[in-house]
Amino acid sequence: MGVNKEEISKTIIELEKSFNERWSVGDNTGYLDAFADEVSYFDPILERLVVGRDNVIAWINSIYKNPHIVRSDYLNPQVHVSDEGTFAVLAYNLHTFVLDGNGDEKQLRAWNACHGYRLIGDQWRIAHSHWAFSQTVTERVAS
Repeated sequence: MGVNKEEISKTIIELEKSFNERWSVGDNTGYLDAFADEVSYFDPILERLVVGRDNVIAWINSIYKNPHIVRSDYLNPQVHVSDEGTFAVLAYNLHTFVLDGNGDEKQLRAWNACHGYRLIGDQWRIAHSHWAFSQTVTERVAS
């Protein structure tokens, strides 16, 4: 029987949403537990790549505070699955919302996210994580 890429794609998106939902309410361990030992991580506030599970976890724990996110919009998710069904790349846009002083929702961040998932044993693990702010410049430029 062949690889069911559609089912793998659904699984990856569901995993990612579950990690984000936990993150939003103050539990960052969903992501931390999902990192592969050799994970690489790009953070928009760092100049360098962070490599290795222990290093990535230490970095995230050093900056993580409960963001109190009340809503997240997952936009344009795309999953590309290898022919063998053991590697998948998920890319999507994430908009997060918090409550302002009046109790109304306001957008906290707009992200571009890209994660490489690898099937290790019977579990999908994050082998690479790349977060970027959606809008950091106001002009269209490539350099």
